[in-house]
Amino acid sequence: MTSSPVDFASTAPVPVSLNVRWNYGSRSRSRSPDPRIQVHACDPHTFILRQSKAVRYEAPFLYLFCGNDRALLLDTGATREPDKFPLRETVDQILSGWLAVHPRDRYELVVAHTHGHGDHVAGDPQFAGRPDTTLVGRELSAVRKFFGFTDWPGQVTAFDLGGRVLEVTGSPGHHPAAITVYDPWSGFLVTGGTVYRGRLYAPDFSAFAASLERLADFASSRPVTQVLGCHIEMTTEPGRDYPLGATFQPDEPPLQLSVDQLIAVRDAARSVADQPGVHVFDDFIIYNGPCRLARARLAGRGALRKVWPRRRERPGHAA
Repeated sequence: MTSSPVDFASTAPVPVSLNVRWNYGSRSRSRSPDPRIQVHACDPHTFILRQSKAVRYEAPFLYLFCGNDRALLLDTGATREPDKFPLRETVDQILSGWLAVHPRDRYELVVAHTHGHGDHVAGDPQFAGRPDTTLVGRELSAVRKFFGFTDWPGQVTAFDLGGRVLEVTGSPGHHPAAITVYDPWSGFLVTGGTVYRGRLYAPDFSAFAASLERLADFASSRPVTQVLGCHIEMTTEPGRDYPLGATFQPDEPPLQLSVDQLIAVRDAARSVADQPGVHVFDDFIIYNGPCRLARARLAGRGALRKVWPRRRERPGHAA
């Protein structure tokens, strides 16, 4: 039996709820009260999942969009112990609940990635062999082929979940195969590792800057309600980030950014285009180029924080 299709077009974008307090970890990983995956239903068809910092400090955000014919899961998280990270179980529970309300004889799941770094693909093996499931590879060739890119990265392709037609475009610079996904139903623009409240690593800065130019134009021409990245690494104090490896972030700002803040990232990138190195702004920090020494210092700062938790940090970075 198949229920009537959901109308994902005529009333878009619809009101969605981001009134949520994200789990922000614990001072003791061994005694963390957080569930391994926190699930927030933005509306009956749109879900944001946050991985617990007790699993891995990156605590990435994952996105699940349900359409009439299939669902799309963006990213599979970060873990060195996949058997202790119940991602597939969590996704299956969400989809079972959705199908109980919207029964289908057959329902597909596509698992893809905002980009292919390890903290966004570690749960991939859990979906191997799952019925009616397509796992998109992390490599650029696989991404281009699956989403139908013939002119990478500037092309905008349509990906139909069954009446819920997403728009996908390339956004390399942070990662060669990075994509950004726009959902007209919710108005969400999912920018992955390209734009978020945190350290924006741009080893290929020219590609990163070009991606930001396209994304600013893209977002300005559509009714984008929220810009959503894959991490929170900043504090609520302007220009101050949490140390690399932090498993306790009680003073987090919201996940969501506005289109104006996306444009501010674009403008900031313009301002430092000819200045390799680390550049601190209120809501984000841009790493222009490989920045190997700066990243080594960042790792060292995180290690020192574990040894001396109350150590004061230099201005521009979190204590």
